[in-house]
Amino acid sequence: MTPTTTLSPQDFAGLGAPNLVYVREISAADVLADVPADEAAELSIDPAQTLFAVHGADGQRLAVMADRDAAFAAAVAHELAPVSVH
Repeated sequence: MTPTTTLSPQDFAGLGAPNLVYVREISAADVLADVPADEAAELSIDPAQTLFAVHGADGQRLAVMADRDAAFAAAVAHELAPVSVH
C-alpha cells in the first residue's frame, strides 16, 4: 500500500500555479446562504438559478458570475488562468 499525504488548502495553493483558478457551477441558493439575509433580500436572484463561481486553488470563492463565459472573462481580465471543474 502506498502512503498518502494530506495537503492543507494553503499547501495545495502553493504547488506552483498561483494564477490558476477553477470555474464551476454553483447554485444561487448556495451563494445566497453566504450573504446576510438583509442583503440577500435585495438581490434579484432565483435560488434555483445556476451560477458560475471562480475559485482559487485553496478553494476560496473569488467571484460569482451569471454564466461560464463571464466567469472565464473575469478571471482572464485579472491575469488568472481559468480551468473548468465538473
